[in-house]
Amino acid sequence: MARIREIELAGAGSGPYGITVGPDGALWVTLSGSGGTARVGLDGDVREHLTDPAESRPLIIVGGPDGALWYTRSGDDRLGRITTDGVAGSVPLPAGSGPCGLVAGPDGALWYAAMNRDTVGRVTLDGQVTEFPLPVDGAFPSMLAVGPDRALWCTLNRANAIARIDPSGRVRLHALPTDAAGPVGISAGGDGGLWFVEILAGQLGRITVDGEITEFPLPDRAARPHAIAADPAGGCWFTEWGANRIGHVDAGGRIIGHDLPTPAGEPHGIVVAPDGSVCAALETGAVAVLTP
Repeated sequence: MARIREIELAGAGSGPYGITVGPDGALWVTLSGSGGTARVGLDGDVREHLTDPAESRPLIIVGGPDGALWYTRSGDDRLGRITTDGVAGSVPLPAGSGPCGLVAGPDGALWYAAMNRDTVGRVTLDGQVTEFPLPVDGAFPSMLAVGPDRALWCTLNRANAIARIDPSGRVRLHALPTDAAGPVGISAGGDGGLWFVEILAGQLGRITVDGEITEFPLPDRAARPHAIAADPAGGCWFTEWGANRIGHVDAGGRIIGHDLPTPAGEPHGIVVAPDGSVCAALETGAVAVLTP
């Protein structure tokens, strides 16, 4: 049976949201409520870096190709950057971008989803920004992943589709079978496809690089799945924001859930740590650590 413990962060109202494993082996978490990031050791050591304005609303964080941590600042249209030593900086994006999803691309640049501009953007390590428009209005591009085909794959939350963007910026759309499903988190799986969540439909989805989509209804259709991360065994872990659970789907589509110990934790971002534990950022101010 899985065991879950929670690591409390120091700042009340900090609003942990995105989470990743840094090059130093620690967890790095965005603080959407207070601005900035936190470094969280699995031993419980927490170091907050409140380097950004509170209104900057940091969301998704990833390890960059330069060995630093990069994250989207949806409130002030920037990408934040922080080294493992806590030295912070940022890159301005076009006004009104509202960046959310972020991924290190196969080309050595950072790619982000601009929720409010219907674009996907590319940022080089020296701060050069290029925008690629999506062929649909009001799409609300949300999260990004690099596929096994080395293309960028992006969930279009309000367009009810998954977009494939090649490194030159060419876009192909794949409509979801379920109407108004609301795709959000997406991750390359260990099975050659990409897995995503449908927050409004209470489902998981899998898309092949050829665009074939399979959907998997959750046992609790009101669970509001939010983020998803692949596990080494070919399945995926995901957060159930509305049900206060961490879920798992295996390669055959079997789904199980693990209730969080603290009520109303609101789990958002999720990552699999090097030791195999599964870590989720809780909006209420903690990181949940599940040991399978």
